[in-house]
Amino acid sequence: MKRIAGVVALVVSSVLCGTAALAQSGVEKLYILNCGEGAAGDISRWSPGVNEGQSMDFVDNCYLIKHGSDWFLWDTGIPDAVAAMPNGLAPSDPKAVTWHRPKTLVSQLEAIGVKPADIKAMAVSHTHPDHIGNVELFPDAMLYVQKAEYEWPSADGKPRFNKAHPVTLLEGDRDLFGDGSLIILSTPGHTPGHQSLLVKLPKTGTVVLSGDAVHFKSNWDNRRVPALNVSKEQTVASMEKIADVLKNDHAQLWINHDKAQRDTLKMAPEFYE
Repeated sequence: MKRIAGVVALVVSSVLCGTAALAQSGVEKLYILNCGEGAAGDISRWSPGVNEGQSMDFVDNCYLIKHGSDWFLWDTGIPDAVAAMPNGLAPSDPKAVTWHRPKTLVSQLEAIGVKPADIKAMAVSHTHPDHIGNVELFPDAMLYVQKAEYEWPSADGKPRFNKAHPVTLLEGDRDLFGDGSLIILSTPGHTPGHQSLLVKLPKTGTVVLSGDAVHFKSNWDNRRVPALNVSKEQTVASMEKIADVLKNDHAQLWINHDKAQRDTLKMAPEFYE
């Protein structure tokens, strides 16, 4: 009996150690993918009363994150089909961004050795076209999105996502792996269910991916709110929430559309760990 008890104890200990190792595995790598580049016709569209008539180069980032054996994708960018458009994708509003796609999302994943089917989970910061352009390249990946965003009526009355796509509807923050290394932050204001992402890396430290909670650094520094945001009050509150996270976690803020910042960062196939 003692021998059997010893074997059982050893098995239980091994299982517990394996569970602990899994819980502590955390995020291993973060890749920044080029999901679009373009020029805004008039950046006062995002900073009312400031920079009237000035153009600015914009970028559009997606992020591939490796957590243990899992691959997680944050935002999907401009549709890959735009890569075949020599003049890019022109907006209906001349103040907005004319987007180009220098590299497809799929080709950048291939360069890393990742197939679309390898991505089992994904999330988008919000449902504007420059962030959801390639969601259906990953039809089986679980999509994490705020319930308020998922149910937000679109201008044409059509659903914002394919109803057949597997989805987990959130109502607030979510620790995706239960170990604090990848946390979706509810940051409404730009849209009703906008969200940002906190990523804890073992060497780089903590990074917050802004989505469109802020579009470029001067807007962040001055807490400016684009006129097209659904709620100025929520936007400012979300900026303050992010600021608290940056302070408490000694984190960096990576602003999704800010080209000046993006040009200082490593792009895939290089990565952060």
